[in-house]
Amino acid sequence: MSETRRFESLWNDLHPVGRDGGSGGYRRFAWTREDATLREWFVGECAALGLDVTEDRAGNQWAWWGNPDDAPGEGVVTGSHLDSVPDGGAFDGPLGVVSSLLAVKTLQEKGFAPRKPIGVVNFVDEEGARFGVACAGSRIITGALDADRARSLTDADGVTMAEAWQRAGRDPGTLGRDDETLARVGTFVELHVEQGRALIDLDDAPVAIGSDIWPHGRFRADLPGRADHAGTTALGNRDDALLKAAQFIEATRGAAASRDRSGEGGDRVVATVGKLDVVPGGINAIASHVTAWVDARGSREEDVRAVVGELEERARALGGSWRAESWTPTTPFDAGLVERLDATLGGVPLLGTGAGHDAGILANHGVPTAMLFVRNPTGTSHSPEEFAETDDCVRGVEALVRVLEDLAG
Repeated sequence: MSETRRFESLWNDLHPVGRDGGSGGYRRFAWTREDATLREWFVGECAALGLDVTEDRAGNQWAWWGNPDDAPGEGVVTGSHLDSVPDGGAFDGPLGVVSSLLAVKTLQEKGFAPRKPIGVVNFVDEEGARFGVACAGSRIITGALDADRARSLTDADGVTMAEAWQRAGRDPGTLGRDDETLARVGTFVELHVEQGRALIDLDDAPVAIGSDIWPHGRFRADLPGRADHAGTTALGNRDDALLKAAQFIEATRGAAASRDRSGEGGDRVVATVGKLDVVPGGINAIASHVTAWVDARGSREEDVRAVVGELEERARALGGSWRAESWTPTTPFDAGLVERLDATLGGVPLLGTGAGHDAGILANHGVPTAMLFVRNPTGTSHSPEEFAETDDCVRGVEALVRVLEDLAG
C-alpha cells in the first residue's frame, strides 16, 4: 500500500468521530463518549503495531516500541492529542497522532531496530474545551496544574473533572503529577498542522521546524450586575452586567491593538474574549452576572503582561474580579534538538507559533522538545476550514520518520 493510501485509510477511520452534521466541525471533548471512542481507536491501532499501551495519572495514553524502563530517560516520544475545540477542525491534534503511528509503521517495515525505545502519546484534554484549562493532561503530570484544582474544574453543565472521571469509570483520587512517566521521556517531537499562514508563502516548504511558542494565558473576569425585568425597569435604573461585559470586550480588543505592531512588521499581540456565561440568561431578564474568559498571547511576554494588567484594572473598575486560569511563559524549544532536526531534514524553515501545545508544557518542565509543522493552505485553525493536503501530510510523515530514525538509531 502506498504512503498516500495508508494515510487516507487511517485518517478516514477518525473522520466521523465527534463530527457535527450541521457545521462540519468536531466536538471531541475530554471524558465524553466521543473521547472514549477515540481512546479505544488509539489502543487498537497501537496493538496492531505491537506497541504496549499504558496510561499515566492524568489519563494520557503512552504506546511504547521497546521497554522504556530498560533505558530510563532515553525514550524518544512523538504524538499529539485527539480532542478538539467546539466545532474545531479535523487536523489540529489528530494529524500528529496519525502521523506518529504511520511513522512507526514505516520504520517497522524498513526493518529499523531502535536503540532507544520509541513512544507515541495521545495527550488528553489538550484544548481545554470542556474544563477551561488548555493542555490539562500534560499540565497535571508535570505538576503545572495542581491535582486538587484539576479535580474541582467544572464544565458548562457544572460537572467537575472529578465527576467526569467517575462517570468514565475512573478513580479521580489517582489523578496527579507523574514523575515516573516523565522519567521515561528523553526527547519529545510533536508534529502539528500549522495554525497560521507562514508556510503558504513558502511554496516549496510543506514542512517546518518549530523554534518557540509565544507566551500565552487564559483569564477570567467576573462582572456583577442586578437582575431585573427587561420591560419594566427604566434604562437609568439598570445595573446590567452584560453591558459591562460589552465594555470589557471592547477594552480587550483595544488593549491588544494599542500594543500590536505586526502590521508594521513588528511584534504581535492578540487578546480575545471567546466565551461568556450570562446569568440568569433570559431574554426578558437583565443580567445579574457575566463571566468573560480572555485568551491573551503575543510574541513578547512583556506586551502580553501589559495587556493582562490593563484588563485586570478594567475588570475591577467595572466592579468585578479577575483571576488567571492558566499561564505559559515564552517557550523556546531545545536549541540542540532543533539544530539536530534542521540537520536531519536539510534546512527546512524555522517558525515560531502563537498556539499553545503539550510540547510547550513538557519543554517548560525541562524535557528536550521540538515541533514539526505541516502546511495548512487555508491558514485557518480551530474551524472546519482547517486543512492540509494529503501530499503535505505524507511529507510530514516522511520527515518524522527521518527524525525518529536519527534520534532512536
